[in-house]
Amino acid sequence: MKIKHILVSQPTPVIAEKSPYHDMVLKHHVQVDFHPFIKLEGVSLKEFRSQRVEILSHSAVIFTSRVTIDHFFRICEEARIAIPEGMKYFCNTEAIALYLQKYIVYRKRKIFFADGTFSSLVELMVKHKEEKFLLTLSEPHKPEMPLAMEKLKLQFNKVILARTVSATDLDTINLKQYDLVAFYSPSEITALTSNFNTQESLPHIAAFGHGTAKAAIDEGLTVSVMAPTPECPSMTRAIDLYMQKLAQGEEVEPVSLEDKSPDLAFIESSKHLKKRVRPLEKAGEESEESLKKSPVKVAK
Repeated sequence: MKIKHILVSQPTPVIAEKSPYHDMVLKHHVQVDFHPFIKLEGVSLKEFRSQRVEILSHSAVIFTSRVTIDHFFRICEEARIAIPEGMKYFCNTEAIALYLQKYIVYRKRKIFFADGTFSSLVELMVKHKEEKFLLTLSEPHKPEMPLAMEKLKLQFNKVILARTVSATDLDTINLKQYDLVAFYSPSEITALTSNFNTQESLPHIAAFGHGTAKAAIDEGLTVSVMAPTPECPSMTRAIDLYMQKLAQGEEVEPVSLEDKSPDLAFIESSKHLKKRVRPLEKAGEESEESLKKSPVKVAK
């Protein structure tokens, strides 16, 4: 079997040449289409207030996505909440930290970021266990972060700022024309099973993350590709290797999972929480240096 046509459940890249899928198109001569299966809708001010969360009673905010940043500052504006300059911001990647420039003066704030892994973000918070954290989330969300914070006895509250719903134009997708569909979240699997007849023959499925793969397998679907793994840290690398094996005539076994996700395994292994993380001063210096190299526009 040869993969000729791939559907990716993500928005179309603004600049196609900068997408990691562009290299795949050139290397394997495949056609790649993009179509989101889900969308995020921000909660209303009334829904936010019903959660009884006082933003200003916290000394630090945790962001794991740009969407929650957008809706956090939208809620603050609608509720006329002025965020003090002393508020600290913890982000799971540098890219998300830099996105804060859209709303605040970056160099004047205390902004810290991890390297994108669950463990590094947890370790970063452990270094600041005296803070009272506000964990911003979308619904549904993975339970690992709240569980880790509870185990570490950190002071925190969580707040839902957005909800995931199925995209409204999924009926325009003809799954039969695709050889492989790449999914990035369990919510996308829910959208697939809710809007399509999964009893029919489906394309091969690629899943990013343990939760996404588990959601697909629990629905009785066969997952052929999974990332991240030590061998394939990205979805594109995993799909690339999968296509290489198929081209060589290899038989690729369906993905099977361990009972526990890597994040849950990390939480249960408390010895990992004793690892040191980079000093915060260094993190701040690196973020500003990165800012100089690749500046992001600040909204007026």
